[in-house]
Amino acid sequence: MNNLFENKWFKFLLVGGLYLLWVIWVTNFWWLLGLVIIFDTYITKRVHWAFWKKKNPPEGKQTKVVEWVDAIIFAVIAATFIRLFFIEAYTIPTSSMEKSMMVGDYLFVSKTAYGPKMPNTPISFPFVHHTMPFSSTIPSFSTAIHNPYRRIAGTGKVKNDDVVVFNFPEGDTVAVNIQERSYHEMVRSFGRDRIWSGKRTFGDIIYRPVDKRENYIKRCIAIAGDSLKIVKGQVYVNGKPQKEIPGIQYKYLVTINGTSFNSDALEKLDITPSEIEGSDSRYILSLTAEQAKKMDGLKFIQSKERVTWPSENSDPAIFPSDPKFTWNLDNFGPIWIPKKGSTVTLTLANLPLFKRIISVYEENTLAVKDEVIYINGAPTSTYTFKMDYFWMMGDNRYNSADSRYWGFVPEDHIVGKASFVWLSLDKNKSFLAKIRWNRFFMSVK
Repeated sequence: MNNLFENKWFKFLLVGGLYLLWVIWVTNFWWLLGLVIIFDTYITKRVHWAFWKKKNPPEGKQTKVVEWVDAIIFAVIAATFIRLFFIEAYTIPTSSMEKSMMVGDYLFVSKTAYGPKMPNTPISFPFVHHTMPFSSTIPSFSTAIHNPYRRIAGTGKVKNDDVVVFNFPEGDTVAVNIQERSYHEMVRSFGRDRIWSGKRTFGDIIYRPVDKRENYIKRCIAIAGDSLKIVKGQVYVNGKPQKEIPGIQYKYLVTINGTSFNSDALEKLDITPSEIEGSDSRYILSLTAEQAKKMDGLKFIQSKERVTWPSENSDPAIFPSDPKFTWNLDNFGPIWIPKKGSTVTLTLANLPLFKRIISVYEENTLAVKDEVIYINGAPTSTYTFKMDYFWMMGDNRYNSADSRYWGFVPEDHIVGKASFVWLSLDKNKSFLAKIRWNRFFMSVK
């Protein structure tokens, strides 16, 4: 058996066969030229591909430096390949998905679940997303080569209630001094002229291609072709209430005997002090159904009432940020999620819903003249969508910047499906107490 593994033809057939399967998967047959390199590496050995190594070193030994270089090159190539096609590490930075996903959770995201997305910008510095290490402004990628959207076959498709990682749709434009806020939201709040003239405050305004936009993680509430509405905080998809998800949090007005929660009560209820709003015995808390139920048995709780936005109170920050739509966080829609190949009748009334899809995501020129809609210079009253779209929301419903603020997520922004947590650290604790042992290798639901 050992002789078989040492046989050059066996090694060539094994490596070449695996490589051929990969070429078939990515469906780019130019890569078949790589079989020539594999054949020469194992059989003919005419070309010295590992140029950093001595071809025939004395006594078969390489220097320590060469060994390290060889190991690093292999590690970078292998890790990049795995990260691009199979699985990628991701960290939960905000509380928008609590209590389903906790701040400090380190998880793996499956690229094969929906099919790996081929890079739009293949020339980039390895292991960083969009900015070079130790810099907040220098891009880690080059746009000298820019590929169109292409996704290879995966094991499935995005389904309702999947926890999905995606590129932030409004992350195409960024103010480098305030990268944590959406540029488009700031334009709506302050006006474009103020953003572009206030360089000292906002910094340079830069563009990022789709695959280099900030990564977000949310739950997919509705998929392409679904209809969605929110009534008093309850989500309805295709007329049916969204299924119960244990981690979803809602706002409650809680009145207690005394002036504050004690630390023992907070620990039992799994509430951190930073989550508490209010004083004088009246508090606004974000609670899951389980937490709310636990409160019913506590003697110091006088009353507990879920609170929602009144339907008559519109919020201009809510998508599509147009006065025709008087929606808010808890009362929204109905809205239809665009599906590839479907045609919608366009009117001036519904154009705000689809304007960004038409002009930005699907790269058409859009104009309105004398109450007539023009797409690519031609008057029209219909539009056929080129991609599927999705509606994403955080489980922490009142502390989540999600589709209620910036609308649809295009299919070319989908990165992968959250798979499992491999490490979880509580920033509010120290040393070994930081480790949430019960979350190790917990699957994401």
